[in-house]
Amino acid sequence: MATLTGARLCSLRLIAVHRKYAVARAFSVSSQAKASSSPIGFIGLGNMGNPMAQNLLKSGYPLVVFDVYPEAIAEVQDLGAQVAESPAEVAQRADRIVTMLPSSPHVREAYTGATGIFSTVKKGTLLIDSSTIDPAVSKEMAKLAEKKGATFMDAPVSGGVVAARAAALTFMVGGSEDEFPAVEEILSTMGKNVVHCGAVGTGEAAKICNNMLLAVSMIGTGEAMNLGMRLGLDPKMLAKIINMSSGRCWSSEIYNPVPGVIDTAPASNNYQGGFGTALMTKDLGLAQDASTATKSATPLGSLAHQMYRIMCNRGYGLKDFSSAYQFIKEDSEK
Repeated sequence: MATLTGARLCSLRLIAVHRKYAVARAFSVSSQAKASSSPIGFIGLGNMGNPMAQNLLKSGYPLVVFDVYPEAIAEVQDLGAQVAESPAEVAQRADRIVTMLPSSPHVREAYTGATGIFSTVKKGTLLIDSSTIDPAVSKEMAKLAEKKGATFMDAPVSGGVVAARAAALTFMVGGSEDEFPAVEEILSTMGKNVVHCGAVGTGEAAKICNNMLLAVSMIGTGEAMNLGMRLGLDPKMLAKIINMSSGRCWSSEIYNPVPGVIDTAPASNNYQGGFGTALMTKDLGLAQDASTATKSATPLGSLAHQMYRIMCNRGYGLKDFSSAYQFIKEDSEK
């Protein structure tokens, strides 16, 4: 068999590289065109929803947005999002809609209210709810969507505001396996992990369990940091030791509750701009409801719920949930 000369071999390699580049470029262009072909609706532009919507815009998806607070819309509007006057108008203008709302009542209102999504939703619309709510409410919304010829999927998130800004969220998805690829296409622009958990409501179930553990670990981290500092340890040194030892967790390493330990954590910004204590209290309430319904023992989850409820009563409701450290510190100083 004849051997290829060096020049001929080099030429063939160049042709292969050129073809590979051309295919990749064509795929990129067609993906961008696909992203831009029809708008996505986005309802709920709070601390989490706002950066999520921005990442959709950056990925080439045109957006139609709505929030009850006009000031929440300004930033995404400046980036090119169209503004709707109600959830109903969003549903008129988009056949893929993401909702990111604080609680079950907010979700019910956005979907079933007089100017809600279901009042105008089109057949074939894909509805993705990234709120953290009662799994039973997700199932209720899914049944109502089915009657309208639409599909509802629950897809709560984990990772906090930092991950939302970096498009590094984890999505826990419950709903139709057949519809999951379409959901994954949208959510992967906002997160690095998109996991199908099972039927409608299972995404919420996974999120409730995760947040109960997160609340418990944050309290534990706050107690350990406070104790160490009262024993004379430097907080940054203590955090470093914990994060290279068996006590390491997300609350200590990524979201440390002591001001100044991690510059990007809400603790270093007067506990502003993160996940509010009132919202964590709501999620712990959902966990306790689920615990009662399934007869599951959650003693630490119950204590965490009590502590966060007290924090809300003492004015911590709007501060990030890592302010549990500040609450512990203040009680230690009494």
